[in-house]
Amino acid sequence: MESSAKRIRLATRESRLALRQTEMVAETLRKQHPGLAVELVGMTTRGDQVLDRPLAQVGGKGLFVKELEAALDDGRADLAVHSMKDVPMQLEPRFTLATFGARENPLDAFCSVRHASLAALPAGAVVGTSSLRRECQLRHRYPGLDLRALRGNVNTRLAKLDAGDYDAIILAAAGLRRLGFEARIRATIDDAIPAIGQGILGVEYLRGRDDVAALVAPLAHAATACAARAERALGLVVEGSCEVPVGAIARVEGEHLTLEAFIGLPDGSRIVRDKASGACAQAEAIGQALGEKLLAQGGREILRQLSQVRA
Repeated sequence: MESSAKRIRLATRESRLALRQTEMVAETLRKQHPGLAVELVGMTTRGDQVLDRPLAQVGGKGLFVKELEAALDDGRADLAVHSMKDVPMQLEPRFTLATFGARENPLDAFCSVRHASLAALPAGAVVGTSSLRRECQLRHRYPGLDLRALRGNVNTRLAKLDAGDYDAIILAAAGLRRLGFEARIRATIDDAIPAIGQGILGVEYLRGRDDVAALVAPLAHAATACAARAERALGLVVEGSCEVPVGAIARVEGEHLTLEAFIGLPDGSRIVRDKASGACAQAEAIGQALGEKLLAQGGREILRQLSQVRA
């Protein structure tokens, strides 16, 4: 499908990681569509401004996308670039969300100056994390750790680690790799389930913008799109947000996917974890079915307890 567009404006958060990811999209668009003028429209979101409280306490994932969606609405931008894990499971009907390119390493990364892995940490070690999902899994497996909140961009978090504020911090491997900080990864946490969409770039635009759709459609990666569909379908069923400790990872080989997911309590006292598999053509159905299975196995009671805490 050919596009007659001569210019496209990409809305992005102004953090170093967001800008780097958006520039990756821009570089690919320029290469795929010679002569296309690609401009970045940077903005600071509410999620970037409020750093003294966990996201779950100030509005959740939507804080990172609302300002970018407003730029699409009022014509300041044609396309918004997101980390897919930051995008709420349900969008307003006027928006379309697609994956962009191949998935980066989706796992969580262990970063430490003095220690090689989570298992090597002594009891009482201070570990920084910004996520209830990570907190839940860490408390479940390593109850002797001292987990403390950690907000800010990747550079800020690494600086706090280097200053000795934490013995270790947990970050997404994808962000570290994209910023050139792969050497800071002491180990990936292979047995932990990452956030829904972690490592995937998402592009959002107004429904009906066929010109924008034509520009981005050739750059989709089939396996990545399959994984995103399965993971986000599960997220819709189990109320996936940063207020609920939930994670999912779809591994795709050819036209077949295996989806593994969990839901738990923040203190790690209860976790429900299971997996399902099938054809990529059934990605959404597999995600929905696994979500329902998790709820039936105890996830519904977990959600009830979390809602009582928030009330």
